[in-house]
Amino acid sequence: MSLVSVVVVALLVLLALRRFGDSGQLDFAKWRPFLTWPVWRFLLTGAWATVLAAFATGVIAAVFGLLLAVSKGFLARWYVEIMRTVPVLLIIYVMLFVLPSYGLDLPLFWKLVVPLALSHAALFAGIFRAGVASVDPGQREAGLSLGLTERGTLRFVVLPQAIRNMLPSLVSQTVGLLKDTALGFVVSYTELLYTGRVLANYNHLLIQTYLVIALVYLVVNLALSSFSRHLEASLARTAR
Repeated sequence: MSLVSVVVVALLVLLALRRFGDSGQLDFAKWRPFLTWPVWRFLLTGAWATVLAAFATGVIAAVFGLLLAVSKGFLARWYVEIMRTVPVLLIIYVMLFVLPSYGLDLPLFWKLVVPLALSHAALFAGIFRAGVASVDPGQREAGLSLGLTERGTLRFVVLPQAIRNMLPSLVSQTVGLLKDTALGFVVSYTELLYTGRVLANYNHLLIQTYLVIALVYLVVNLALSSFSRHLEASLARTAR
């Protein structure tokens, strides 16, 4: 981030704090509830639900994305191109309103996870393909020369190296996946954002509640982004 960007962001934060102070939103009484364990226990319940949804989505999307990446069929390429252009919210609406009319009414957890997995699988497929392409073609030829089949070469020679190369991209993709779990409020899944909305309706501290939730998302996503950069730097040093 450039110095000008930092200054602009700092000025906007100071302006927002001043406006909040003038309207009494920074009064200690309005922040005291967030120093109590029951409030944080409630929010952490939503955060845990978010982690579960993100984990399930990541596992399914990664496996499906890997299958799409190694597939050479037209349908796999068609699926990836289509899913990259379709908004995930639209898929959630289909899962929420269309499929139940045909007798397929999934639990709330899967009404969030399945659409996210279908969408992110296409993104994971692109990452896996780029990772495979980054491996020296000589590695594949070496595997074939040792008597391995095409599939065996891909599994035992190419993929281990590709996964190592694309680890930073996979972690970065996890950041986007984690943020997308906030769409759980559409299906009334009790993830962090939905939990925050319930809490705000209860304590009537809308601004304070959503600022705390935004801070939680910020800390987690910054940690993942920092981990991604650390991985990238470590792999670059190892390559040198």
